[in-house]
Amino acid sequence: MKSPLQDLELILAYHCCGRSTGFTKQVVDLNFTLRSFLNAFKDRKVDRHILKVGNDVLLTPLPMRTKEGYKIFFAHIINTDVKIFNFGDCVKLALMMIDISQYEEGTWPGMLLVIDFEGVSLGHLTKIDIINLQQFLYYLQEALLVKLKGLHYINAPSFIDKLLVMMRPFMKKELMDMLHIHTIGSKKLEQFIPLEALPKGCGGSGTSVDEYKDEVISKLNTYKEYFEQDKYRKVVESQRPGKPKTITDIFGGVEGSFKKLEID
Repeated sequence: MKSPLQDLELILAYHCCGRSTGFTKQVVDLNFTLRSFLNAFKDRKVDRHILKVGNDVLLTPLPMRTKEGYKIFFAHIINTDVKIFNFGDCVKLALMMIDISQYEEGTWPGMLLVIDFEGVSLGHLTKIDIINLQQFLYYLQEALLVKLKGLHYINAPSFIDKLLVMMRPFMKKELMDMLHIHTIGSKKLEQFIPLEALPKGCGGSGTSVDEYKDEVISKLNTYKEYFEQDKYRKVVESQRPGKPKTITDIFGGVEGSFKKLEID
């Protein structure tokens, strides 16, 4: 490591690994190794570009929890112009916002990821590159310092199957089992989260999308220095005992599952 691990990072890892010391060591090593390799962690900084992403796509934790106490992370496209959509930038901002929220709140019993497909077109799907999709799903399943308890696609369009075809080779059975597809008009989401937790205009009764967007921009500006130090929070492979790891070593073991999905 270029800089020492923070106590909070060790606590987050220990908590999400079921307080297993051995498992915690493995996850911490993988987490910071991936921070050295993945596109989402390259040049993480608060600049005009990432602030523009924050204005175009809402990627934010919600204040209301589920009945189990799980944190809800919500994604919703604001600017539907396909030309400006960049999936890799969205992944980068999402992970930045999760880092900020964990830094402020500490451990959670778990997290639900809710992605709203309202305004998403087939053109947006054509701009999801396989490299960033594979890297994001691998990090989500193997190295995120919180227990992922569910992945929910709401207002899912008729072409959602095309996205699932792209995702399946990179998903383990555990993630497939927690993926729920909610088509337009479906009432099953309320079995998992309180609907009032969602932003106003997205099926909820809380804060509006514009207000959440302003909060995201404010948070990013507040944590500008935090992300300036991000370049030091990576593994130095040349100092690793034995053979240094490469990105090929990591992604050579990704296995997919082709379990059939039930779409309600």
